Amino acid sequence: MPEAALHVGSGKVRELYALDDDRLLLVASDRISTFDVVLPTEIPDKGRVLTGLSAFWFARTGDVCANHLLALRADGRSTECRRLEMLPIECVVRGYLSGSGWKDYAATGAVCGHALPSGLTESAQLPEPIFTPATKATTGHDENIDRRQAAELVGDELFAEVERVSIALYRSAAEHARARGIIIADTKFEFGLDEGRRLVLGDEALTPDSSRFWPLDGYTAGGPQPSFDKQYARDYCESLGWDKTDPGPELPDDVVAGTRARYVEAFERLTELDFDDYLADPEVVLR
Repeated sequence: MPEAALHVGSGKVRELYALDDDRLLLVASDRISTFDVVLPTEIPDKGRVLTGLSAFWFARTGDVCANHLLALRADGRSTECRRLEMLPIECVVRGYLSGSGWKDYAATGAVCGHALPSGLTESAQLPEPIFTPATKATTGHDENIDRRQAAELVGDELFAEVERVSIALYRSAAEHARARGIIIADTKFEFGLDEGRRLVLGDEALTPDSSRFWPLDGYTAGGPQPSFDKQYARDYCESLGWDKTDPGPELPDDVVAGTRARYVEAFERLTELDFDDYLADPEVVLR
């Protein structure tokens, strides 16, 4: 445990410590979860990829929205951040039709209350990015909700601001990523309020765990896409006939290596930095 820090919570990937009344320490482990089950096998350096990429985006999106980042620690996986009153919704932006959005569209022609043109195929780019909030599940899957339900949870005025900021963040990041050969199909943000009731971006941002990253080269709508995230590990787990309940299966060495390579490639493409340079000096992503 970090010195002079009180452990206050655990997530699937992160450990959360209180440094004092105003600051928290988020430590990203190398754990990986598939289908909401943490697997017994870790992916080396995965936590450092998540931490470094989040810090990279925090440093470049401050003009769009304030964020919780105070400092990166030398281990490359720990972030000092401001305490926030977190909002009770997941803020998802979709630029392409995939995952639960595709399933909803195939069944109803709409996604979270957004009516979409007919005839779209899986992985198709949407005419405009859409904001599709979800509830925060303490166990199991988050549940997609519509705009009205989300506004009831946070209030109309704050909901409108969250929607505007989420889409602005997505547009900015998607443009940056596309120029570097990566499509951000969708992503999830988490926001909180500071003591002045100002909206602040928290948690992680635009990582392979919170987003779908697809290679631009070879992208063709009409089916699933290869990805730079844990889909590689997820596909392996599905191939076993596993029932998706705890305990999860062990990952073989080749799946571990393949998953790590995809995370590191996403980091290097998006930051245009060598991952080894980040390991040597994490603050390189802030410059």
